[in-house]
Amino acid sequence: MLHYACLPFYDLTLDELYAIMALRQEVFVVEQTCPFLDADGLDQPAWHLLGRDAAGRLAAYTRLLPRGTSYPEYTSIGRVVSAPFARNTGAGRAIMQTSITMCRHLFGPTDIKIGAQTYLLRFYESLGFVSTGEEYLEDGIPHTKMVFSFS
Repeated sequence: MLHYACLPFYDLTLDELYAIMALRQEVFVVEQTCPFLDADGLDQPAWHLLGRDAAGRLAAYTRLLPRGTSYPEYTSIGRVVSAPFARNTGAGRAIMQTSITMCRHLFGPTDIKIGAQTYLLRFYESLGFVSTGEEYLEDGIPHTKMVFSFS
C-alpha cells in the first residue's frame, strides 16, 4: 500500500524534489537508455503526486498538469514512473488511479490526455484511457496519445 502526497512544485522539499528527479533519471535516462532534457519547464506549474512505501521510499510518481499546460483542451498526467523495487506490486496501477482522482479534484472534470509509451497501451486502456491513434516517436521511443473522459 502506498502513502500519497500531492504537492505543487514550490511546496516540495528539497529532499522530495531530489528523490523525484533521481527516480525519473534512474528509469527514463539510465534504464530506458534515453538521454533527454527532463527539466522541461513543466514541473513548476504541475502538481506532483508521490507514492511512498511503508519504509518511506519513493515507489511511484506522476506529474499532474493543469488544462492548457501540455494540451490546449486537456489536463494531463505525465512522467509516470514506478521504482524498480516497486514493479509488479500494483504500485503503477494505484498511482494512476490516484492521479485520475487527483486531476478531477484539482482541475475539475476536464478530460485527461497523455502521451503513453505504446507498449503500455493495454495498461492505460484498463484504466479507462482510449487511444486517439496518434502514434509518434518521442526521444526515440514509440508513444501514443490517449484520452480519459469523465463523461
